[in-house]
Amino acid sequence: MAAMRKARLRRTTTETDVRVRLNLDGRGRARIRTGIRFFDHMLELVARHGAFDLELHARGDLEVDQHHTVEDVGLAFGEATRRALGSKRGILRAGYFLMPMDETLAVVALDLGGRPALVYKDLVRVRLVGRSPWTSMCRRCK
Repeated sequence: MAAMRKARLRRTTTETDVRVRLNLDGRGRARIRTGIRFFDHMLELVARHGAFDLELHARGDLEVDQHHTVEDVGLAFGEATRRALGSKRGILRAGYFLMPMDETLAVVALDLGGRPALVYKDLVRVRLVGRSPWTSMCRRCK
């Protein structure tokens, strides 16, 4: 049987403290706590649909902004994934996935060749992540 592809990582900066435990050969279980509930929910879904186990805890300067926490979680999760993949021997270099959900379609194309790139397009027109554009905003959020 092949060795389990796991990684454990801690990333600490002046703004955040992020701890990640990742098992790429898991069952889609997640224990996420970032202080940003919508972000936690999205990461839980990534683990569930990716069929890997993810334990991720982050403390950040949320009183300033959510930006540092989201950014450092992304960097830590990406590094943990790279470590868990090891030599990448025996896996395909690239893949894609489509997931229709309610009124959305999530599309992911992933290339593990080592060249970094991100293309992100959205139609979100709300001030806060997780806020529905179809509901009226509270006075404090306007």
